[in-house]
Amino acid sequence: MSARATSAQPASSTPRALRVALLAALAMSLGACQAPGDLAKQAPETPPAEAEAAAPGDVVAIEPVQAADAAAVASVAAPAAAPAPTRAEAKAGAALERVQVTGSRIADPRLRRAAPQALKVAPAALGFIAPPAPPPPVYAQPANTEKYAAREDNPVLRASEQPLSTFSIDVDTGSYANVRRMLNAGTRPPADAVRAEEFINYFDYRHPAPASLAMPFKVSTELAPAPWNAQRQLLMIGIKGFEVPKRTLPPANLVFLIDTSGSMESPDKLPLLKNAFSMLARQLRPQDRVSIVVYAGSAGLVLPPTPGDRQDEILAALDRLQAGGSTNGGDGIRLAYAMARQAYVKNGVNRVILATDGDFNVGTVDNNALETLVADQRKSGIALTTLGFGQGNYNDALAEKLADVGDGNHAYIDTAQEARKVLVEQMGSTLLTIARDVKIQIEFNPAQVAEYRLIGYENRLLKREDFANDKVDAGDIGAGHQVTALYEITPVGSKATRLPALRYAASAPADAGGEDEIALLKLRYKRPGEDRSQLIETPVRKTGLRAVASDSMRFAASVAAFADALRGGKQIDGWGWEQIAATARSVRLDDRWGLRAEFLGLVERARVQIGAPPAAPATEVAVSR
Repeated sequence: MSARATSAQPASSTPRALRVALLAALAMSLGACQAPGDLAKQAPETPPAEAEAAAPGDVVAIEPVQAADAAAVASVAAPAAAPAPTRAEAKAGAALERVQVTGSRIADPRLRRAAPQALKVAPAALGFIAPPAPPPPVYAQPANTEKYAAREDNPVLRASEQPLSTFSIDVDTGSYANVRRMLNAGTRPPADAVRAEEFINYFDYRHPAPASLAMPFKVSTELAPAPWNAQRQLLMIGIKGFEVPKRTLPPANLVFLIDTSGSMESPDKLPLLKNAFSMLARQLRPQDRVSIVVYAGSAGLVLPPTPGDRQDEILAALDRLQAGGSTNGGDGIRLAYAMARQAYVKNGVNRVILATDGDFNVGTVDNNALETLVADQRKSGIALTTLGFGQGNYNDALAEKLADVGDGNHAYIDTAQEARKVLVEQMGSTLLTIARDVKIQIEFNPAQVAEYRLIGYENRLLKREDFANDKVDAGDIGAGHQVTALYEITPVGSKATRLPALRYAASAPADAGGEDEIALLKLRYKRPGEDRSQLIETPVRKTGLRAVASDSMRFAASVAAFADALRGGKQIDGWGWEQIAATARSVRLDDRWGLRAEFLGLVERARVQIGAPPAAPATEVAVSR
């Protein structure tokens, strides 16, 4: 927190002569050669508009210097004046300490402007030179300490041995924006920072949407040759949530939980954060409520639950936030949930939005304890969204995990445009959950599929028995959200199998689904407020195989290949940056916000910074339309 919260020293700690001389110098710097009475007469005439009382954003309120303090200053200002009475001297000493020690807010603007100069003049008037004042504390950014959860690519699996693939859906996009930040800065991203599913889900693939909220989302599939190897196929699964117009969203109870520790000083942190939350605040309605909690060395309430149409108060509170101190995120989370419970809206949106750049290094710092705290609050109907900012000490692993256990989503804000995308354009999907604990299970037909590999979702995998267990937590879908998953499939009889043949394998597995069925897609979800899941089943048929992939699938494939190339290019048969860019460039989809054009720029940056991977093999498929 800010240094303004420092407590004052007692009046007796400042010698009488020093206090008198300092206050005299303060008065002289105000032009106090006039009579004492004149100065005392002028002080109360300060226009009320100039007096700075505590405003939204002041976490700790310290009593400001009042007109009586100005009179005390005047009583020692005139050169010929007699020594001040003990009572006046005490008042003057108290005023001095507030100026000299606490850094508090001073009501009279003339005193405020003159104080720094007066404190320099006074020691010389006493005949000695005071030691120089220590410089203000400056946060020293340590060496890069960013944290990413280790992960290995999903393996290629044999359908005859493991026909079931089960995972939780994921709507996060933070990995893509974070890696974009690194590439734009000329830094090669670490492999563990790259999560393929978050790259893929960053973009819109025009999946068909449901007609009404009675069915909260619609499931679609597409099957086409893999662009990096014609002997394999890509299966794209698309899930699209029902679009809820902003004007019909239920009332929202939001708590902005903001990291104001010293590391947040840089422009890509607290200033960008304040801009991002200001965008969201301008979307709020009278029926919405917003609270602001900050945390640094300790946690504090900046704004109690406030109606959304009182935007001047909300924006003023955000504008006055300052960085300083260590990071006590555990206490901040507790206070944020307390405010969320205080303003809880039944059948509404109740959510804490945590914005931070790094670790929680004071208070509750054990990740497991934090996860337990968030998971317990999730059960009470309060979700947690996490927004990452900045670089150097960014804890991606913790931010993603807390959003996962908090039934929320995780995004990384690297630009004002990304803030607009997440908090304005996607406000409904960011805030309103329409389906909970969404799980996907694919059963592949061994008579048709020899091998398969799920692209991404490594940290979302579930046990096969978890699919039908309604006690197992999974990802949520917000209004308008879309989820895209890709499987790479090797058909039976293909020469592109990657696993060695088994000596004692069954010669021909049973074809339970008939010659046309490649797989059975099963999906479970819960409606908000319900504890029993509902089941959707969709067969994937061989007759649905397309000779040429759609624009949406080609772009999704290029994004998946880009993620793999950044991780070392082990899964895309030597497909290079040029092939990735050519496939993405061939897509003719609307690019209203320039995100696809930006993607092409990132591919070029990666080619220059990382270098070209091995040339593509002869099995590469030319992109055609």
